[in-house]
Amino acid sequence: MSAAKPTLDERIAALRTVTEAGAGRIPSAITDEARALLRQAEARRSRSPEHTVVGVFGATGSGKSSLVNALVGEDVAVAHVRRPTTSQPLAVTWDASGSTELLDWLDVRERVERSTPIDKRASKLVLVDLPDVDSVEASNRAVAERLAGQVDALIWVVDPQKYADDVLHAQFIAPHARHAAVTLVVLNQVDLLSPADRTAVVKSLQAIIERDGLQRARVLPVSARTLEGIDALRTAIGDLAASRAVRDARLTADVQTLAARIDDPGSPPRLNAKNTVRLRDQVGTAAGVEIVASAVARSYRKRAGQATGWPLVSWIGRLRADPLTRLGLGPKRRGDDPEVHRTSMPLLSAGAQAGMSMAVRAFADDAASGVSAPWRASVRTTAEQALDALPSELDLAIARTNLPARGSWWWVLVGIVQWVTVVAGLAGALWLVGVALLPTFGLPALLIPTVETGPLEGWAIPTLLLIAAVLVGVLLGLLSAALSALTAVGRRRRARKRLLTSVDEVVQRAVVAPVSAALDQAREVSAALQVARR
Repeated sequence: MSAAKPTLDERIAALRTVTEAGAGRIPSAITDEARALLRQAEARRSRSPEHTVVGVFGATGSGKSSLVNALVGEDVAVAHVRRPTTSQPLAVTWDASGSTELLDWLDVRERVERSTPIDKRASKLVLVDLPDVDSVEASNRAVAERLAGQVDALIWVVDPQKYADDVLHAQFIAPHARHAAVTLVVLNQVDLLSPADRTAVVKSLQAIIERDGLQRARVLPVSARTLEGIDALRTAIGDLAASRAVRDARLTADVQTLAARIDDPGSPPRLNAKNTVRLRDQVGTAAGVEIVASAVARSYRKRAGQATGWPLVSWIGRLRADPLTRLGLGPKRRGDDPEVHRTSMPLLSAGAQAGMSMAVRAFADDAASGVSAPWRASVRTTAEQALDALPSELDLAIARTNLPARGSWWWVLVGIVQWVTVVAGLAGALWLVGVALLPTFGLPALLIPTVETGPLEGWAIPTLLLIAAVLVGVLLGLLSAALSALTAVGRRRRARKRLLTSVDEVVQRAVVAPVSAALDQAREVSAALQVARR
């Protein structure tokens, strides 16, 4: 089951959406036309909606003015000798109340009011006699062209001699092909043709206007001189005047015609999650995520060595700068503002900048693969706008990241044990020194207790205490180093995950969200175009 046709309000709203959301992606000339049409639609709908304006158009010699006089029943439009050409539009009304503002908007200054309508349904008709569309005066042609775009319905008047004129059809009738529902084609001066020729000319004219695109336009043979066919033309005009939909049909055709000239941006697929993750990883690598994550691991191992290594040698580690502190990511000084804190990481290298730019552009191109060239270029431009500010924002995001840089609880325990071994070893060493040195000062020698049983039988306890202290300290240092290395791997993984989360927030805000918004606009314009065209 086909969807219902959109109302004029829906079409106008759709065209406004296309104009606003498509700004910068639609040629400026078409955008200007669309805005002008929206203003015109608003102006026409607010001015005397009960009146129907029917314009009478034709080339020089087609007998427009004579036809208007025949329709009205009197010489309201002076013809022939006194008025060889129509230089100003003339409006004929039968119930002019409320039409003044409408005619002022149409800029029709010459006005005639009559009492007897040409059809009983046409009391609110405004019949406008226009200048020749092929007038030698450019100003006359301009008036005809302008009003052809403003009137509610059009009557094209042709004569047997020039009914097939290419200029008339190509430049005037064909461009209004979508207005067939509100268009009448009148073959005037049929009294000059024989019955056989009349049939042939009418058939030929019908074929020509169908080729112009006016499939539903009516061809009416008339003679303004003999009044042949005038009643049928009056009835046809009465049909137009009686229809409440004529004005809307004209504006609908205008919207459809303009919308048909706008390229559909297409319907891009939704953003691919894998592409977004790839962008995050590539940008993160360029911003130094791996460098910082590695620094977290090395910083942990360094501080673990200082805290759990053999105290007699572990102090040497303090002479080396902490990797995180070197990057400006060590413990924050009290009073540091996290909103403005920056790292001490070096500026992005040319290679890193190129990698980041390529990642952003590749993401934009992949995301916009389903849209037309102007929109694809716009999406890429949108993404590229983030490149200048991206390094600074990423640096700030890294600085704000809560890195897993704290020490482990077991450091304290191992540190205590290490110092116990140092004290024990020192006690053993001093005991041995005392044994050797005290007699030289005339002091009683210290006893050296030994192990009475077991595999260490006979070993001096101070010696064993010294050896055990050294061995335990070194062994504990080695075990702590191994455990620290394993823990550092986990810290590096956690740091990388947190850093990528921070990078992702920046990438989402600076790149993904604007690209997604641009694609949403493409979808919005595409959907609106379907409404405006249907």
